[in-house]
Amino acid sequence: MNVSLEKSFSEPDIHLTPTNFLMTRRKRSREEDIIGMSDLTAFKDEMMKSMAALFANSDAKISQMLSSFKEVQETNQGILESINFLTEQNKQLNAKIDSLELQRRKDSEYITLLENRIEDQQMLSRKQNFELKNVPRKESETREDLVDMVIHLSKTVGCEISRRDITDIYRVRGKKDGLKNTPIVVETSSSFVKIDLMKMSKMYNVKNKTKLMAKHLGFHRNEDVPIYISENLTSKGARLHYLARDLVKSKKYKFCWTAYGKVYIRRDENSPIITLKSEAQCNQLMNAS
Repeated sequence: MNVSLEKSFSEPDIHLTPTNFLMTRRKRSREEDIIGMSDLTAFKDEMMKSMAALFANSDAKISQMLSSFKEVQETNQGILESINFLTEQNKQLNAKIDSLELQRRKDSEYITLLENRIEDQQMLSRKQNFELKNVPRKESETREDLVDMVIHLSKTVGCEISRRDITDIYRVRGKKDGLKNTPIVVETSSSFVKIDLMKMSKMYNVKNKTKLMAKHLGFHRNEDVPIYISENLTSKGARLHYLARDLVKSKKYKFCWTAYGKVYIRRDENSPIITLKSEAQCNQLMNAS
């Protein structure tokens, strides 16, 4: 049998496990198993108690939170109802305020209408009247003394009138103690007499360097006291005339005058004539640029 020289037999395995080698394992005793099981059971019981206590605490807190949330909901519902109630009340109040404001405007317009009617009636009753201002008061002054003053004045200005042309005359009572030279109100028989006398008096002051004085009324004492003749204005008219003079003093307007109880102003000769009707209008004109 031919054996090839290139081949060789394998070497025997020298690491084979000996036949007499035995592996042994230590076994726990039954007592140790019982002790281990007891510890595990105790641990499980303790964990269950802890979890039960935790869940109980959590349930209590959740119940408390739910109760608080319910209270908050009830509070919010109460607040919402209060808001709705207040909103409705506010609407009712606003409606009442609007109604009262509308009524106030109507009342104000009606009051203004009545005031204008009263003003017109007062101006109508005074259309034949004029006033003499700053006239010295005589001792034991009588109505006849006043009539003589007016007649003397009419002769001075060239518009002579008689006693028949004077239907009433009186000196206004002073509101303050010691005020003697209060205005003298003269009521004439017609508005023509009044207008002519006032017109001639103004012309006299224009033409003469010496303006009207007490001596032109027949005074022999206090002769140089200046006197003035003007319309017998209502309280409102007198106030508007005062404000009109302020407009002239401010140099925003050049002319102011009265006619038939009304007050007029004019910026210059080429400007339109403005009739003053209220203090608000005067203030607006004063504040206008």
